[in-house]
Amino acid sequence: MASLSRLAEVAVSEVKGLAGKRSQALANSGIHSVADLLHHVPRRYIDRSRKVPIAQIPLGAEVTVIGEVKAVSTRRPRRNLAIIEAKIFDDTAMIKAVWFNQTFRQRQLTVGSQVALSGVVESFRGALQMKSPAVDVLDSPSESLETGRVVPIHSSAGNVSPGIMRRAIHNALTRSRPIGDPIPPAIVADNHLMSRDQAFWDIHFPESMDRIGPARHRLVYDELFRLELALALQKRIQMFDAVGIPHEPSGELSGRFISGLPYELTGAQKRVLDEIEGDLRTAHPMHRLLQGEVGSGKTVVAVATLLNGIEGGWQGAIMAPTEVLAEQHYLGVTSLLADAGLSPDLHGPGSDLGMDSLFTSDDPAVHFALLTGSRAAANYKPEISRTELLEDVASGQVDLLVGTHALIQEGVVFSRLGVAVVDEQHRFGVAQRVQLKEKASDVVPDLLIMTATPIPRTLSMTLYGDLDVSIIDEMPPGRTPVKTSVLTPMEESTAWKLIMEEAAEGRQAFVVCPLVEDSPKVEAASAVAEYERLSALMPDLRVGLIHGQLRPADKEAVMAEFRAGDIDVLVSTTVIEVGIDVPNATVMVIEDADRFGLSQLHQLRGRVGRGEYPGTCLLIADPTTDEAEGRLAAMAGTNDGFRLAEEDLRIRGQGTVFGTRQSGVKDLRLADILEDFDTLVAARRDAFGMVDDDPQLSGHPELAAEVRAMLGDSVDWLFVS
Repeated sequence: MASLSRLAEVAVSEVKGLAGKRSQALANSGIHSVADLLHHVPRRYIDRSRKVPIAQIPLGAEVTVIGEVKAVSTRRPRRNLAIIEAKIFDDTAMIKAVWFNQTFRQRQLTVGSQVALSGVVESFRGALQMKSPAVDVLDSPSESLETGRVVPIHSSAGNVSPGIMRRAIHNALTRSRPIGDPIPPAIVADNHLMSRDQAFWDIHFPESMDRIGPARHRLVYDELFRLELALALQKRIQMFDAVGIPHEPSGELSGRFISGLPYELTGAQKRVLDEIEGDLRTAHPMHRLLQGEVGSGKTVVAVATLLNGIEGGWQGAIMAPTEVLAEQHYLGVTSLLADAGLSPDLHGPGSDLGMDSLFTSDDPAVHFALLTGSRAAANYKPEISRTELLEDVASGQVDLLVGTHALIQEGVVFSRLGVAVVDEQHRFGVAQRVQLKEKASDVVPDLLIMTATPIPRTLSMTLYGDLDVSIIDEMPPGRTPVKTSVLTPMEESTAWKLIMEEAAEGRQAFVVCPLVEDSPKVEAASAVAEYERLSALMPDLRVGLIHGQLRPADKEAVMAEFRAGDIDVLVSTTVIEVGIDVPNATVMVIEDADRFGLSQLHQLRGRVGRGEYPGTCLLIADPTTDEAEGRLAAMAGTNDGFRLAEEDLRIRGQGTVFGTRQSGVKDLRLADILEDFDTLVAARRDAFGMVDDDPQLSGHPELAAEVRAMLGDSVDWLFVS
């Protein structure tokens, strides 16, 4: 009997038909083992046991037709439009398929090949037609796995076609059965699950279409159960096994900071601070997620949290995903602490004070610094080298270190790291959070994770199931929702007119493009070309340019000019997506907005209207798909980030949970956490119950091995006693 953990150790190259270049192509798609291969489930099925001739299909029906490609052609009625047409014949009738701007179809559909087209049949000029149907290229109709049965269509990987994948999975599954089931029988029965062995067979080679649903349900449950087991193990370690810091903040520093603000905290900010301070006082490490819309005041809460730790002699850290955002945090902290009188006087007698004398009534100064891949700076030394800064961090001279992932690199050693803040958590993985916590010496620091990207409950139960959650659900007084409109490219002059009107009133604007430079392969606005065009179009305005390919020093110089009001219009890529706070900016123009995801669009919109003047967001787009039109309509219809987050999750998928997102491999291969929410709730209940009874899974060794095998090396630390 094979187990999943054992199959995870068998290389996919051992499967008949997948050696050599094919195994490398699969590895590039995240399929390394037989277990990975068995989880590469079909993306759709074609029921060839019920073949309907093309001549008998009623108009308006959504069907799958199978036939031979007789002809393929491409025509271009205008520069930015390509129309691809194919004629498909099945011995009873001909049907024409039409696609727009999908030129790869010309290569995909070779004359003489067998294909399956899925879509709605309509009549056009007296002939049958499908617009933009889904396409599957089939192998020979004599193939035994494709004749008179439900045919699984697996996604291809490089040069491994769906047909090759189908035969290889059949070989692997036949050799691996029966597949063992380590989930307790009581849990299987309570959730009305079929056997795991039968589920793997039925998901790949069902005898009928009604076998697919129960098979998928079983495998989705297994996947979510493994994930929730890992989260339950992690939470138990945080709550019961880790040695934390029972802070006893007097509130002197944070109180002085808050009283120095030019505004009152909102009720939501006060509530969240109470929740955080309750965490800080316990002996268990805080592990809290702080959600809040753009501009809701998360940074103020984070600084107050850090000051509560710093006043007890502990160090704090803020880790941001980009250098621009890290710089923004550093400047923001500089301004906030200076307003509260908590920055050192570089010219006075306290300028060289160390930790022992920081928190006297005469000198409550906070020494903080910036560390990125390219820059080091400190508010207590006019000039500081990277080496000096690292020495000051290690000696405790630095109270608060702001930076990028450079904070978790080798060579950065804290003296007494007590509180850590991770901003825009969706850019990091769990493993990177663990690396930051490991920078502490003999205790686990309190961790506050912030995001301005609203997270649906479904996603938070998987990505952040190990965290306590606080939400700032109240905006500061005076903030009005940003007005959002969609413009066609023919209406773009409306945007430039508004920018000039706002600039005449002394206000500023962003223009965001999807590309840095023009590309012959992509028809979209580029920041460099748009900078040149707008400079000529609005010669009386000062136009600036920023993008990710600039040197960090040059990026910061441009941002400094924009913050100072020396630039009227900043042309940018999404490098300004998060963390940029320029209250005088009132207009956000996003070109080719249909190329951005909802989360990005919402973040970009949040860059304007942050001051006393209302903001306007103009989305310039010519969407070519219903999906893109839906995204733009959602943006124009609501400023509710949670509603947009649900839609964005539906469109973009769920990403990876453990490890870094850059791996490109999703932890959830089968489950859809929106569609499978009820299964997620059940799996979470069962997993957390099991870990409560068996904290190290010592009574379920095969399950422990499976969690390790299926989630990778990044969860090994969960099982360290």
